[in-house]
Amino acid sequence: MPEDRDIPLEHWPRRAALEHFRRMAQPAFSVTVPVDVTGLRDRAARHGATPWLAYHHAALEAANGIAAMHQTLKADGSGVREFAVIHASTTVLRDDGSFGFLTLPREPSLAAFAEHARPRVERVRQGSGSLFAGDEPGDVREETLVHMTALPWLAFTAFTHARGTGDDRPKLAFGRFVEQGDRLLMPVALDVHHALCDGVHVGRFFERLQANLDMI
Repeated sequence: MPEDRDIPLEHWPRRAALEHFRRMAQPAFSVTVPVDVTGLRDRAARHGATPWLAYHHAALEAANGIAAMHQTLKADGSGVREFAVIHASTTVLRDDGSFGFLTLPREPSLAAFAEHARPRVERVRQGSGSLFAGDEPGDVREETLVHMTALPWLAFTAFTHARGTGDDRPKLAFGRFVEQGDRLLMPVALDVHHALCDGVHVGRFFERLQANLDMI
């Protein structure tokens, strides 16, 4: 099994960029891209998944294919830690009108991902009070999470995320499906810490995301 590793910075190609951006008060940048989800509902159903679960899975698999999205700045400032596998945390609208956080462990198979996620979604949907009520992260560590959310009411063209001090996790937002000609498109916003990710990594992520959606 692959293991987490520390990246030695002495000969790391991105060391100069890391040192430049980590000192900034706002070191993250965000890109919003429309992705093609034509026919996703029917394709996802064949795997026992809703479109919501399908695009979460496609995005998590895309993120797992980008090494830069596995990385975090070490708290002591000594370098970068790269996780072997990353997982997702997303938001679920509760029955009482509030929202809760849901941990979605990585499963390479969409069918397995959907099977494990469905009861997790229902527990969080029925929760109240704490933002984490009903969530069962198991052995998934918080620092390995890609933060996700869905706004199915809005076909947004830009999006910003809340970030706490020291928060360098990749963040994703999925928007409303919109018809454009004979295609169905969905806006996806990706927000990353520039000390760890550059435009090339964002570009590769969206290429992988579209390919994953197409292959469902």
